[in-house]
Amino acid sequence: MSGPSPDPDPARNTPLGLYDRPRRASVTGIEIIAIALTLLWLAVSVYLFAFADAGAGGGIGFLVTMLAIFMPVAMIWVAATAAKASRVMREESQRLQAAIDAIRQAYISQQQKQAAGHEPSVAKKLDEIAAAAKKTETTLATFSTSRRARALPMPAAAPESAEDQGLLALGTPAEALSPPLSTEDLIRALHFPETAEDVEGFAALRRALKDRSAAQLIQAAQDVLTLLSHEGIYMDDLRPDMARPEVWRQFAHGARGRTVASLGGVRDRSSLALTAGRMKQDPIFRDAAHHFLRLFDRMFTTFEAQASDAEISALGETRTARAFMLLGRVAGTFD
Repeated sequence: MSGPSPDPDPARNTPLGLYDRPRRASVTGIEIIAIALTLLWLAVSVYLFAFADAGAGGGIGFLVTMLAIFMPVAMIWVAATAAKASRVMREESQRLQAAIDAIRQAYISQQQKQAAGHEPSVAKKLDEIAAAAKKTETTLATFSTSRRARALPMPAAAPESAEDQGLLALGTPAEALSPPLSTEDLIRALHFPETAEDVEGFAALRRALKDRSAAQLIQAAQDVLTLLSHEGIYMDDLRPDMARPEVWRQFAHGARGRTVASLGGVRDRSSLALTAGRMKQDPIFRDAAHHFLRLFDRMFTTFEAQASDAEISALGETRTARAFMLLGRVAGTFD
């Protein structure tokens, strides 16, 4: 049995069909003519030197005449061959450039499709993170309430006055019955637990999640830290230049621009470039970053009014504050 017949058009087998190399025979007509003329010229030269009358000088004169006649013709053919080779090289260069352009367009189109395909998955992950945080907050609140109920003995029934009944009227939010979140717990929660064995960190995080504004900021910080980790950016790797407490206070009082430029103390060029690129290309990341910056700004305005300089410096060293420095500098908050 004979095998499959080869494709008569090898250009179709070229990858992507972009670079169609012209087919050429191994020996063309130009080479055949050149070989024939070379042999003829050698034969004439041998005849003139071997059999012509050397004494009369006719052989040498005829040879010089032939050189004078055919040398320009040979130069013309050399020039024509060079021009043909130049034209072939120019066509090859155009084909190669067209192939490179087509590959570049295909790569850009593929990247755009991949980016469009990742957006729904990122949105789904953000929804899952939000749902998990809400579930964790509910579970912690339930656990804390049940533990407190088991620890405290049931008090004896006492007559309720009208004033007591007014304090426990329907519609009273749970936050009003909880003690206010301490500054120390807020700072510790915004830094997040160091390890799985960080008991104090988890305790501070549980207490912070009971506060509505703190819980919103913690969830927003967790979202942006997760998204930044996808780019290989981790807050523990950043070593920003820490701003003085008075600069933070000026920012809380509404100062912007060069007055508070030292708050953008992150100098890691790779982290800044990756974050800026993600901000431009990913609308989900951009929305999450701006939402986080707004919540941090709102929180710090309240925090600064009751915090000391040492507490402001401690807040500036948390992972959440470092994320604020990085995203704020990329977003132009300190420009």
